[in-house]
Amino acid sequence: MVGGTGLIGAHVVDVLGERGHAVTTVARTARVGVDHVLDIESASVDELRPLLAGLDGVVFAARTDEQTPLPKPIYPAFRADIVEPVVRLFTAARLEGLTRGVVMGSYYTYFDRLHPQWRLPDRHTYIRCRVEQAAEGRAAAGPDLPVAVLELPFVFGRAGDRLPNWAGPLDGWARSRAPLAVPVGGTAATSARNVAEVAVDALERAGGEDIPVADENLTWAEMMARIAAAVGRGRRVRRLPTSVVRVATRLGGLQQALGRKESGINPAHFADLLLTPLFLESPTGRSLDQAIRETFAEVAAAPDDVSDTSVNVSG
Repeated sequence: MVGGTGLIGAHVVDVLGERGHAVTTVARTARVGVDHVLDIESASVDELRPLLAGLDGVVFAARTDEQTPLPKPIYPAFRADIVEPVVRLFTAARLEGLTRGVVMGSYYTYFDRLHPQWRLPDRHTYIRCRVEQAAEGRAAAGPDLPVAVLELPFVFGRAGDRLPNWAGPLDGWARSRAPLAVPVGGTAATSARNVAEVAVDALERAGGEDIPVADENLTWAEMMARIAAAVGRGRRVRRLPTSVVRVATRLGGLQQALGRKESGINPAHFADLLLTPLFLESPTGRSLDQAIRETFAEVAAAPDDVSDTSVNVSG
């Protein structure tokens, strides 16, 4: 379990244990529950092979921060963070004879398949690298090691002090006296526990498919209203004019360009994502009320350097 102490990884470890499986965890930093400390971003195939020897499967759940602007060009850095570790991991897994794998991916690969005319990989480096991660990870694994890619939206929940990486800012906003105003559009959402169960199901059946995961489809207004209610500050959520959203995101893109920086999700095209209902077909219908309460029961803490995966507005 790579990223086994993060939000999703910790839940996967729990579900595997509940079903009688033995689990070995790998993370960048030492803490309770980590069996091996290793920087997966730089680990070689030869360094990974001993950790995988004798195992049946591997789950990759290391998080990527796609929002922080970096100096141009960012593609090499994002590829080194998102794609290359997965290629090395599944190369090592194939050489050690593992028979199943799971990658915690992004629901943007789902929307890229559904709407190729949106040109998401061309416009957003993060999404390009997520598409490459799935394709190249599977190629490295080969035909005898099926790799399931879980396409994840917003993920609510808590694992000890581990929270979604977007929880802190929304928690502070919901608890403040500031008005709540959001764009049209919305997102699919799920819980960390549900993601873990889907991941373990995929491992147990050695399935290698793309798996979009969702419990509910929420407009931004519905989501913020439920967060505000969870922190005890329920109030009306207003609608931001579409023109304001487009101007604000374009200004963000201009500011980055002037600073010769980029982020994984291009601000110049971010409004198209914010204003679109990014809903998945056939959500489970499980209520997210408990997961939302868990996420916002206390003031959200900063996430660790290895946590869930991309679980924010940019997938």
